[in-house]
Amino acid sequence: MNKGILYGVGVGPGDPELLTLKAARILREADVIAVPATGEGRRVALDIAAAHVQGKPLLECPAPMLRDKQKLAENYDSVAAMLMSLLDEGKTVAFLTLGDPSVYSTYAYLHRRVLAGGYGACLVPGVPSFCAVAAALGRPLCEGNELLHIVPASHGLTDLGLSLPGNKVLMKAGRAAGEVCAKLRQAGKLQKAALVENCGMATEKVYPDLEQFGGEAGYFSVIVVKEDG
Repeated sequence: MNKGILYGVGVGPGDPELLTLKAARILREADVIAVPATGEGRRVALDIAAAHVQGKPLLECPAPMLRDKQKLAENYDSVAAMLMSLLDEGKTVAFLTLGDPSVYSTYAYLHRRVLAGGYGACLVPGVPSFCAVAAALGRPLCEGNELLHIVPASHGLTDLGLSLPGNKVLMKAGRAAGEVCAKLRQAGKLQKAALVENCGMATEKVYPDLEQFGGEAGYFSVIVVKEDG
C-alpha cells in the first residue's frame, strides 16, 4: 500500500471567500481533516472550511499552550505519530491552519517531523492575516523600498519589534494591545498605527487610528504601524 500524504492547508484569516481554490480542492479530496483540539482557532478554522469538509472524519490534535519546550516537543512528537499512522494506512490528511501554514503556525513543527519520518508532506499557502488586515484598512503594508517587519507581539518582543526601522505588523496582539498602545503613545506614533480584530469574521472590528481604541482586543488582533509614507 502506498503511503498517504499530509497537507498543511492554510484556510486564511476568517472569511471563507478567501480560501484558495487549491485549498478547497485539497480539502474535498482529503480522507481525514486534522485540526488543533483546543482553542478558538479550532472552531474558526472549521467554520472557514465547513463547506468543503462536511461528513469527513476529524482528527483532533492536542495543541496545549505550553511554555516548557521539552513537553511541547513531546506533544508535537505524539501528534506527528498520530498523523503518520494515518499516512501508513494510505490516507490523505489535510491539517487545517489559520492564515498561512508558513507564518507562526503549529503545523510547521508537525511538517518537519513527518518529512523526517520519510513521509510526503506539502504546504498549501493561505492568505495571511496581515494581508487581509491591510485590505480591511484599505492601506498598503509597504511601498517602494519601505521595510516591513512581522512581530509576534504575544512573545514579549514588542520593544524589539517597535525599535526596528520601517513598517511593522504585530500579530496575535490581543493581550498585548494595551501595552503596545502605551508604547506607541509614548513614542508619538499612535496615530500612525491601526488595529483590526477578528479580520474577515462576523465580529470584525476595524480601528484605523489607535486613538479611537479602548485598549482591549481579542486573540485574533493585528496591529499595523506605518512609519513611512
